[in-house]
Amino acid sequence: MAVGSTIKTYFDGTWHDGDAPVIRAADHGAWLGSTVFDGARAVDGLVPDLDLHCARVNRSAQALMLNPTVGSAEMVEIVHEGLKRFPKEAPVYIRPMYWGIGGDVTAIVPSREETGFAICLEEIPFAPETASTTLCRTSFRRPVLESAVVNAKAGCLYPNNARMLSQARAKGFGNALVADAMGNVAETATANVFMVKDGEVFTPIANGTFLAGITRARHISNLAADGYKVHETVLSFDDFHEADEVFLSGNMSKVTPVTAFEDTSYQVGPVTQRVRALYWDWAASHG
Repeated sequence: MAVGSTIKTYFDGTWHDGDAPVIRAADHGAWLGSTVFDGARAVDGLVPDLDLHCARVNRSAQALMLNPTVGSAEMVEIVHEGLKRFPKEAPVYIRPMYWGIGGDVTAIVPSREETGFAICLEEIPFAPETASTTLCRTSFRRPVLESAVVNAKAGCLYPNNARMLSQARAKGFGNALVADAMGNVAETATANVFMVKDGEVFTPIANGTFLAGITRARHISNLAADGYKVHETVLSFDDFHEADEVFLSGNMSKVTPVTAFEDTSYQVGPVTQRVRALYWDWAASHG
């Protein structure tokens, strides 16, 4: 097995070199969308919050009525074994995933008798620290639990994200600031969102319409420990127009500064820079 290959796949109890096929045409997940995943990051020997990501993929499976078959502690061990196949400094995206295989007599409800499981390790660089994005509004909104499985990191939610992102790009922006069912800000098409006003930090309250991320929670904890006031609250689009700084929080890049929301411009300010430094300082001692 070649060390340094960009993708490694864990499936059927063993590691495979490359992007191994894992799902069949008649699997429930392939044609009815019963797929869940999670995403963690590894770089320079650090794998921050891996245990929380592995635990969450099991909760996501249960939310989609799938039977999670691998304990989170065992999953962590499997991931660490797979990471040995990459150079230590490699930036690796870690995706554990489940999908339904069979269905009940209606074929609609996934069977709990058998669940597909795989882990994909893919070498994906972090965005440079100079990277930033811009935001606009979108006509698409976040769903609610009564209409979608928003309490899971489920593949079936992502076509809606793609519509938001495609609409934003067509307008010349990098991402979309998205409303919940009530018309308040929920998050962006790809990540949770924070804003800064007069030195205090604000983020939309987790109201069940979006997945409140593990990295989001880590930023809240780090900022509070550093003496910042952090408010989880209802936020409007006007609040973001009046903000001093805005940044995104997601596992892929951890912190992404926002330089504009439609016709409102922002500087990459001191709080945004501080939250990135706090995260990597924390990761160095806990990752």
